[in-house]
Amino acid sequence: MAQRRGRNSGGPKYPRSARVGETLREIIAEDLVRLDDERLAFVTITSIDVDPELNRAIVFFDSLTGEDGDDEIVIALDEHRVRLQASIARQIKAKKTPILSFQPDIVIRSAERIDTILRADRERDSYRSPEATD
Repeated sequence: MAQRRGRNSGGPKYPRSARVGETLREIIAEDLVRLDDERLAFVTITSIDVDPELNRAIVFFDSLTGEDGDDEIVIALDEHRVRLQASIARQIKAKKTPILSFQPDIVIRSAERIDTILRADRERDSYRSPEATD
């Protein structure tokens, strides 16, 4: 008798939308390498948030250009959206392909800012003289 895959079947322990998001991230990242668009040369796809119905996906990115280049990157990604969605449709086995939208990954940038502040604080503490701490 065939067993049904349930919660305790030893299968993946995270939602389908998370698995689809990771697959989409890999596909889009590979396609960005192939695109001949200088605006996207230093862009990294950090994560993708897919809704449970797989209708929409928010593609989060970061770039070496920082916040200054975000608007231009969003425009470039929007210009390539149809091509990226077609590539996704060819590579995944799903009834529908989520509609992509693009946003800078503010979580990554916030973490970088915190790290910079902590590093500066440690450096400042290491330069303090022993007399100043008494």
